[in-house]
Amino acid sequence: MQTHKRGLGRFSALLVALALAGCATAPDYRPPRPDVPAAFKEAQGGNWKVAEPAEAGHRGQWWKIFGDPVLDEMQARAEQANQDLKAAAARLAQARARLGEARADLYPGVGVGAGPTRQRPSPASRGLPADASTSASTLWRAQAAVSYEVDLFGRIASAVEAASAAAEQGEALLRSVQLALQADVAHAYFLVRELDAGQQLYEGTVALRERTLALIQRRYDEGDISELDLARARTELASARSEALDIARQRAAAEHALAILLGEVPANFSLPPRPLGRLMVSVPPGLPSALLERRPDIAAAERAMAAANARVGLAQAAFFPRLELTGALGYESAQLSDLFNWSSRTFILGPLVGTMLTLPLFDGGRRDASVAAARAAYEEEVAKYRQTVLNAFREVEDNLAHLRILREQYEAQDQAVESAARAARLSQIQYREGSVSYLDVIDADRSVLQQRRMATRLDGELARSAVNLIRALGGGWESTPAPAPTAAQTLRMEQAS
Repeated sequence: MQTHKRGLGRFSALLVALALAGCATAPDYRPPRPDVPAAFKEAQGGNWKVAEPAEAGHRGQWWKIFGDPVLDEMQARAEQANQDLKAAAARLAQARARLGEARADLYPGVGVGAGPTRQRPSPASRGLPADASTSASTLWRAQAAVSYEVDLFGRIASAVEAASAAAEQGEALLRSVQLALQADVAHAYFLVRELDAGQQLYEGTVALRERTLALIQRRYDEGDISELDLARARTELASARSEALDIARQRAAAEHALAILLGEVPANFSLPPRPLGRLMVSVPPGLPSALLERRPDIAAAERAMAAANARVGLAQAAFFPRLELTGALGYESAQLSDLFNWSSRTFILGPLVGTMLTLPLFDGGRRDASVAAARAAYEEEVAKYRQTVLNAFREVEDNLAHLRILREQYEAQDQAVESAARAARLSQIQYREGSVSYLDVIDADRSVLQQRRMATRLDGELARSAVNLIRALGGGWESTPAPAPTAAQTLRMEQAS
């Protein structure tokens, strides 16, 4: 009895030693530290300030800084019905389900079964002569089987860690898709409003040139001017009408694109015209170090690194033994009617087929190749992470520069519009006095139209650059990022729609 206890004690000590040794199979995860500047280059010397978290600040609904209720409604509709967002939510649900699959290996598996076995033993197994005959018999079994793999060397733990990181990556990717959708909706909305401003400008231009043509026609009828001026006036009117139709065509396409983002059929969607005005918004860029925490694509890249690192441990665990404990408890009988009698009970400890402790000795280098592939995949994810961080800083710097230069460009453009308008008024006066030709009037009017059209484009460019900067910063600039909708919430939206 004491010998038996000492044997069990030694076996238990061996299992503990193997389990402790398994802690070293998975590599420690140490995410790389990217080179982060102390401040954004393009924010220096401007009107920017370091972000100061405030309870009254926007919690993810960054588009409300534009103060446009229609845009607010567009964002809410896109959140409910956009199909790309629902697909991202479904991908997150898949990742979470795979995490559940990996975690299931941490627990014993239990199954039940019943059925007959028909067999005839050999004479040798019964100690009979070789020419002796044996009869076939049927054995009925009804039993519950239990199996459990002891995670000696972290194989299951590495698989769970990899699946958990992949699920967290899916959450970050969902937030990234959500942020991209919000930015795309704002882009499309401001483009439609910019084209509305262009249409308004050309409607005024067409009306002005219609009046001018009527004046030229009257002067031509009176014999004061030649037919050349009349032809030029008609050309300018037709050109303005053509350009107005071109803007109408662009607006229709932009409105259709916005409808798709909202998850609606373009035929059922219409946005009343409302020209875009000048938006003077201030977006504090904050500190570059906060960018690593706020950008969902950076978070997704970091979680991809963590998953790849865990898969290295999973590949390395294949070099170590696997211990699987199995057993069965139930009934067996030669007669079906006696199967559930108390005397028919039976049990077995250990595998019915195979071995309890397995260790492959030679596989032609398969495990070495798996470890090498896992390590290479990890290095790939590290490179992707570093590149994602670099791209993030570039996007922020680009949009900071755009906004800074756009503000300076506004001043120059306002002067250009004012000067062109004055030149047009002077040319009209001089033409009526006969000191200049009608060609000078046309050139002056074209210049006014061109400069005002450029001003409307700058309005749209400023709005889009502000949206791009907020997207590059990872959304709102609050202290705690707004949580993305869970997969279950988004899928419920889909079921309700």
